[in-house]
Amino acid sequence: MDFIEGEIIAFDKPYRWTSFDVVGKARWLLCHKLGIKKLKVGHTGTLDPLATGVVVVCTGKQTKRIDELQQHTKEYVATLQLGATTPSFDLEKPIDATYPTGHITRQLVEEVIPAFIGEQWQVPPMFSAVKVDGKRAYELARKGEEVDLKAKLLVIDEIEILSFDAELMQLGLRIVCSKGTYIRALARDIGQRLGSGAHLTALRRTRVGDITEKDCITFEQFERMLNDEGGR
Repeated sequence: MDFIEGEIIAFDKPYRWTSFDVVGKARWLLCHKLGIKKLKVGHTGTLDPLATGVVVVCTGKQTKRIDELQQHTKEYVATLQLGATTPSFDLEKPIDATYPTGHITRQLVEEVIPAFIGEQWQVPPMFSAVKVDGKRAYELARKGEEVDLKAKLLVIDEIEILSFDAELMQLGLRIVCSKGTYIRALARDIGQRLGSGAHLTALRRTRVGDITEKDCITFEQFERMLNDEGGR
């Protein structure tokens, strides 16, 4: 493999790593192995720190394809906790409100979910990488500043109900969607529609375009590959 000329690598992002951590680790390993100081490396779409799964990384001249690859459809598997909300819409922040859930049934969930398929206007989470006046929204939110985020048009192609636990009030979903979709925001909106609030407790990206989680490698595997092949 010629990483200087350009390669596309699919990593299985570890829990609590940022997408920038993935890029930084890949760049460090490659530069160290190749004996160079600089190498173009970039990712094709941010994945939240508390999510795992597919992060596609481009090196060398393949970084010119990042904009193209960012447009590809994404697939996620998500677990929603109904009846409670957090400021970040996931487990990054503690629960700030709880709601009754006695009215929620599998039938109600099945009636509500189809409304989220198709074109949607979605307001991104405050704790997100969206830029506001040149700064990331999460930077402002963590300082306690008010963040006015505008709704963005996106497309959700599919939502499949994988599981519903009426006792624990946990909902498992498979979601196929366009670039720019925040699954945390979708969890918020589904919770609101169910009249109970909701937040994500688990999220995994299982596909980016034609690249699935089965095509991904861990960093341990990547290091072994570099040692075996010499990195070129």
